[in-house]
Amino acid sequence: MLPLVYHSNYSCDFPDDHRFVMSKFRRLYDYLNVKGLILADNVYQPDKASIQDLSIAHSPEYLTQLSNNSMDARQWRRIGLPWSQGLIDRTFTAPNGTLLAARLALKQGMACHLAGGTHHAHYDFGSGFCMINDLAYTANTLIESGEVQRILIFDCDVHQGDGTAAILANQPHVFTCSIHCEKNFPFRKHASDLDVGLDKFLQDDDYLSIIRTTLSKLLDEQQPDLVLYDAGVDIWQHDELGHLDITWDGVAARDEQVLRECLMRHIPVATVIGGGYDKDHDRLAQRHACVIEVAAHLYHQYF
Repeated sequence: MLPLVYHSNYSCDFPDDHRFVMSKFRRLYDYLNVKGLILADNVYQPDKASIQDLSIAHSPEYLTQLSNNSMDARQWRRIGLPWSQGLIDRTFTAPNGTLLAARLALKQGMACHLAGGTHHAHYDFGSGFCMINDLAYTANTLIESGEVQRILIFDCDVHQGDGTAAILANQPHVFTCSIHCEKNFPFRKHASDLDVGLDKFLQDDDYLSIIRTTLSKLLDEQQPDLVLYDAGVDIWQHDELGHLDITWDGVAARDEQVLRECLMRHIPVATVIGGGYDKDHDRLAQRHACVIEVAAHLYHQYF
């Protein structure tokens, strides 16, 4: 059965009317449970990461300020989330969820994290609802430990992965690719190893062609030992912050293209859910479930 990674602290107490839907992680888990994808032996729970652990990708001073709520108001406004102990607990746990999913993928071929994709977090500051960069943390940890030699981060969130690009700019063993809506947040981009800026209102056929050709070329060139796939669903045509015109079927087709391409080449792939925004919180959870439902279907074909 497809390995899934989740912790009950991912959805902490949080304002229901906030643009960031904190309940989506619990709603996603509940939806997958109803669909029969949650079993007794396929859900793995990460431990909380320490400041020392996370210092492989972030400034210890910044992490300490996060932990004890000693950052100034301007820095918190840039993050856009209200501080609470519950928020810090989940924020220090979720990066280990992505790391755990990556390690499970290396063992079992594919794994899905029911969170992750906080790609706007930089070395010493947070931004855009992101405080700790799970993708950079996971990549640096696996490279430094010698578990892998080469990683591809394939980021298909509608927003550019600026924090990931900045943190990993001098990491020669990780290739960062961001395929995003160009005229969208963040308005100051940081150069990934490959950035593909999309026009507003791009539709399914052109989008899927770009995804297919870009990934195929990168897998040929990079020959990664692992792919970290950010399956952001804010590409959907009715997402509040997206600006693309991708249908729900287009989202699922993208996920199938990416996962199948990796699996056909026997390259382990770990997924994170990335961004998504919707006043209908259950609908948002179902959108995030696309990548996991596709992965579960493919898992039975390939393993």
